[in-house]
Amino acid sequence: MTWEDVGVAVEELAAQIEAAQFTPDAVLALARGGLPAGGALAYALGVKNMATLNVEFYTGVDARLEEPLILPPVPDLTLLRMERLLVVDDVADTGRTLALARDFCAEHVGDVRTAVLYEKPQSVVRSDFVWRRTDRWINFPWSTPATVTAE
Repeated sequence: MTWEDVGVAVEELAAQIEAAQFTPDAVLALARGGLPAGGALAYALGVKNMATLNVEFYTGVDARLEEPLILPPVPDLTLLRMERLLVVDDVADTGRTLALARDFCAEHVGDVRTAVLYEKPQSVVRSDFVWRRTDRWINFPWSTPATVTAE
C-alpha cells in the first residue's frame, strides 16, 4: 500500500460512511496502525473529536500474544459526550483487536461502528466499513520502513 492508496482508501471509506448516513460524533483510532487512517477519516468526515486506544496484540510479523490487551492510558469515553463512535484500524486480520475495542466502546457509547482499510477472511469481526478485502499480507507505508534503533 502506498500513501496515495491511503488517500484513495480514506476518500472511499468516507463515501461509504456518508452513504450509510452514519455521522460519528467522534473517531477512535486504534494505535498504532489505525492512527494514520483514523486521523485522515476524521478530517474527511469533518469530525474534530478524536481519541486513541492502545491495544497490544502483534509482537512481530505473524507473531502475537494469546489475547489482545488494552494498554494505558485508557480514554474516558464518557468525556467525549457522544452517541455515535467510529472505531478505525488499518487491518482486521484475526479481528480480535477490533472486537476487543468495539466491545469496550459499546459499554460507553450507543452506536459503535468499525472501519478498516483491509479485512481478511478469517477476521472474527465483519467491519461496517471496509476499503478492501484480502487474504494477503499488507505492507503499509507507515510500518514497512525498517525501525530506527540504537543498538
